[in-house]
Amino acid sequence: MRIFSVLAALAVAGLLALFILDRPRLTALFGGGDATEEPADATPADPAAEDDAAGLVKVVVQRSLARQVDTAVMLRGQTEAARTVDVRAETSAIVVSEPLRKGARVEAGQEMCRLDEGTRGTALSQARAQLNEARARVPEAEARLTQSLAQLEEARINLNASSKLSEGGFASTTRVANTEAALATAEAGVESARAGLQGAQSGIQSAQAAVATAEKEIERLTIRAPFGGVLESDTAELGSLLQPGSLCATIIQLDPIKLVAFVPETEVGRVSLGAMASARLVRGSGVLAGGPDDRAGDLQGKVTFLSNSADETTRTFRVEIEVPNPDNRIRDGQTAEIEIAAEGATAHLLPQSALTLNDEGTLGVRTIDDEAIVAFHPISLMRDTPEGVWVTGLDDTANVIVLGQEFVIAGVRVAPTFRELSQ
Repeated sequence: MRIFSVLAALAVAGLLALFILDRPRLTALFGGGDATEEPADATPADPAAEDDAAGLVKVVVQRSLARQVDTAVMLRGQTEAARTVDVRAETSAIVVSEPLRKGARVEAGQEMCRLDEGTRGTALSQARAQLNEARARVPEAEARLTQSLAQLEEARINLNASSKLSEGGFASTTRVANTEAALATAEAGVESARAGLQGAQSGIQSAQAAVATAEKEIERLTIRAPFGGVLESDTAELGSLLQPGSLCATIIQLDPIKLVAFVPETEVGRVSLGAMASARLVRGSGVLAGGPDDRAGDLQGKVTFLSNSADETTRTFRVEIEVPNPDNRIRDGQTAEIEIAAEGATAHLLPQSALTLNDEGTLGVRTIDDEAIVAFHPISLMRDTPEGVWVTGLDDTANVIVLGQEFVIAGVRVAPTFRELSQ
């Protein structure tokens, strides 16, 4: 009985093992079909192909097509007022005008500070009176000159007559000497009269200068805006004393406004005067025109200045872009992301993860050819975007390894899986 129990247990264990490990053969044993029968649509496997694929590294490949893109120069800068000036006093006096508050808009020539006239009006009246007096002396000096010229002519006639009479024995030498003395006196009178006329004319010029000085001094009492803009500070307070050089107010002009940035020396050759540029202002606490995102709307302008000398510390070149700002919504000192248009180039848009380095440390990508052989291609980065990086240095069509490129080297064969990505 014990032997029968052991044999029965061994038989059950064998059946269970056969059921678990080789169910098709067990089914065929009990009439369920031929265990070696293959499906009618089965394709015979190629043992050589299976052996080749078993030893290849599997990679993911993206078929990329080059596109023409605008190679804009990307910069980060800030806005800057077109003009800023501190308007200061040129004379000493007390302010007698009500102050204008900062933020107010002023036009060119508008009064900002008016100073007390004091005795300047009296000085102007005195200068004008002296000018009239100097002008009145001119006719008198001219009359004296005319009289002296007449006397000179008379003296010359008398001398001529005396000389002829003396030659005929009708006049003495004493008379001739007297007429010669009279002629010399007349000539001296003419010179004196001319000097008097010049003195009178000089007096007029001196008086005119005094009048102009007095008028200019009165003109300086009214401090006006040199150009239209916005007050960045209050004007001088009523009753305050201004000395020469004292500040009346600060004016800034925001229309047009400048965008200022600094171009690296590696990019300065791609920037030219007159090039179109666009910019976006980073929004702060104020609200500018634009959508609900964290940036302001696009600004358009042209490059108006490109420095010819690099900064000694940063080795960058200053570039200025002029942008219209008729409503003064753009303020001085706001941060701006600037794109300056440059000549286009053919480039590929690839995932940033596809970039790798070769043994020499050169940045590039790995590609495959029609035989799935790996090759390394150095590339140049053009632009970084949220969708990927734009690179140059590849053919118009390239099969780029985007996954698994770190596990292969140039010259080896791989097992690729293609992934098509729309660019």
